[in-house]
Parts: sequence; C-alpha cells; structure tokens
Amino acid sequence: MHQARTAVAAGHLCLDVIPTLDIGTDKKTFSVMFRPGGLTVIGPAILSTGGPVSNTGLALHKLGISTQLMGKIGDDPFGQIVLRLIAAYDPHLIQGMVVDPSVNTSYTIVISPPDVDRFFLHYPGANDTFSAADVRYDVVSQASLFHFGYPPIMRLMYTDGGVQLTEIFRRAKATGVTTSLDMAVPDPSSEAGRADWRRILQATMPFVDVFLPSVEEMLFMVQRETYEKLNQKAGGSGDILPFITPEILSDLSQELLDWGGKIIGLKLGYRGFYVRTADQATLAAMGHARPSNLSAWANQEMWIACFKVKVVGTAGSGDSTIAGFLAALLRDMELVDAVTAAVAVGACNVEAADTLSGVRPWEETRQRIASGWAHHELHLSTPGWEFDEHHQLWRRAR
Repeated sequence: MHQARTAVAAGHLCLDVIPTLDIGTDKKTFSVMFRPGGLTVIGPAILSTGGPVSNTGLALHKLGISTQLMGKIGDDPFGQIVLRLIAAYDPHLIQGMVVDPSVNTSYTIVISPPDVDRFFLHYPGANDTFSAADVRYDVVSQASLFHFGYPPIMRLMYTDGGVQLTEIFRRAKATGVTTSLDMAVPDPSSEAGRADWRRILQATMPFVDVFLPSVEEMLFMVQRETYEKLNQKAGGSGDILPFITPEILSDLSQELLDWGGKIIGLKLGYRGFYVRTADQATLAAMGHARPSNLSAWANQEMWIACFKVKVVGTAGSGDSTIAGFLAALLRDMELVDAVTAAVAVGACNVEAADTLSGVRPWEETRQRIASGWAHHELHLSTPGWEFDEHHQLWRRAR
C-alpha cells in the first residue's frame, strides 16, 4: 500500500463563463432582459473551471491531497484559459491533462441572476470525444486513487453500451489503484437519458471500488419505476428527496453491491449522505487506498444529516461532498469519520456562491467538526436503525 496517498481526478471538464447580472430580482425583469433585438448592459464575466475534474480535483487539492487533473481540452483559447486557471492553484495539477488540437474545449455559459433559478448554455466539446485511450494510465499507476466523474454528459461513455467507460475502469483497476465513480443526471429526452444505464453499470461496477452518485441519479438510471412513483408523489417536480426512506436506500444499494460495488455512497442533497459497504473479503480487493482497518469498514450502513450552515449557493456541493469522503479515505480514517467529513466539506462549500471558495483546509474543517458543529435533524423510525449519539448519525444494526 502506498505511504503517501495521492489521487487522479478525471472525466468531465469545462470552462464556466458567468456573466454578472445585476438587473433586478423578479422573473418579469429577467424575461425582458432576453427580448429579441434588445440590448441589456451587464457586468464583467467571471471565468472558472467546472465539472468534477475541477470541482472534486481542486477540492481534494485544497484538502491537502496531492492530486493530478485529467480532463480533455482543445488547443484553443478556452483551453489555454482552463490550463492557466488550474495551474494558478499548482502547476503540478495539470501534468495529466490531455490537449487535443482536433477538438474544441467544452464551455458553459451560466445565466444566474439574483433570486431566479439559474440555467446553463452548455457546449460538450472535447468531453464528447473522451475515450479510454485518453486516460494516462502511466500517471494513474503512480496514484493511490482514480476518480472519474459525469459519464452521462460524455457521449462516448454511454454509446455502444458504455464499452469505453467499462474499459477505462478495467484498465485503471489493473494498475492497482482504488477506483471511484460519480455520475450526473441525464436529460430524460436526450440520447444519454435513453441509454441502457443498467447494462452500462452492470458491466462497469465490477471494476468500481467507491461509487458516489446522487440518489436521484441512481433511481432514474437503475430503478426507474421507483423514481416515477416518487416523482408522482412530488407532483412531478422532481424533488423526490422528502420521500426517500431507509428501505429505498437499502434496496438500491444492495443492487449496486450485487453488481460488484464495494462502497456505495448516495448523496441526498439537503437530507445528507448515505453509505453502504460490502463484506471484509470484498473490501480487501479495493487497491492502494483500501482502509487498513477493514473490519471497521465492512458490512456498514449509515445515514448522516447535513451540518447547519447559511446556504449561499449549491454549485459543486455534491463534488465537494465526494472530495471530503475521498480525502478521509486517502488519510486512512474510519468510515464514521469519512461520512462526517463528506457532509462537512459539502456544508463548507455551500457557504460560498462558487464551487471552491467555501472549501476550507483539512485541519480547519476537522477543527470545525470537533468544535460541536450542529447537524440538521434527521428522524428515522424504520426498525433496525439506531441513532449513534457519539457520532451524530444513524446506523443500521447488523
């Protein structure tokens, strides 16, 4: 096992162009702003990198984990901006980047006026051409953990039965690293939304050690009937979180474990974070970043509520939650500490409007937890679940 545990963050990467819109707060004003033939004066644009390569990778870096980023960009002005923005954190971060002169860099125009739901104008660009051949396995082989994010918005990851995604994880796992996968919600009417995600994940999960999607993503992709029933309860709004029960989480996580997953973490938005783990013999095959105290990680099921904070923005909160969990895993901490770190880093993230400013250094985050930082209330009445007062989370007794 590697002594200095390091990470590679790969997958979706783009340049976010965020115009400053100081134009009033009501939806009528917003709609007038985009009238045909009109001209609206706005403020300067903020440029930042987006996607899990940036969000999770740079959050790991801020948490003190030596990390290399592995996204694909074009040899164009936007690509140069991406490299410059990342290198400003640390030039080492970009050593695994893939620059392809034949493609254009992905970008997103983020329209986010005050008090109005934001929306995005997204160009997939290089992300749609990312394949197994673009991963630098020589770099991966030197790391402890390989994290990959957002295959549902990377075309080659879901076409042809997802063979490229499966191949990435097969080859990464063969290097001996611990592998980690995050997802994204596909547009139901899009090609990605129509992909056979059950088939894709069944083929890929045997090579995935840590699987960290949101519960909405997994129910939509894996248990569509349950998703539709919950969405019906939500009046078609898509906000199914109030209706998520321990039984739903246990059933979903069991299916993912049966497909080969070893640690299943389901992000639950404002309702916290749920984790389910496989048995000790299965966890022993996790690779370089596997926990040394396997018995304390094995056969566990936990649900922890979010910490209380003033929410300023939720951009990147899921990616930061993942970074908190992975940072604790890479530091060989106990599972209870890892789930606590996950919601702690996620909570810090939402205290700022952007994806990274709220993330604090590791020791500062740990001190905040130790100071008695309060959680939101989470009440479970399901038989077999008990509240762990010391760690402030719910466990399923086994």
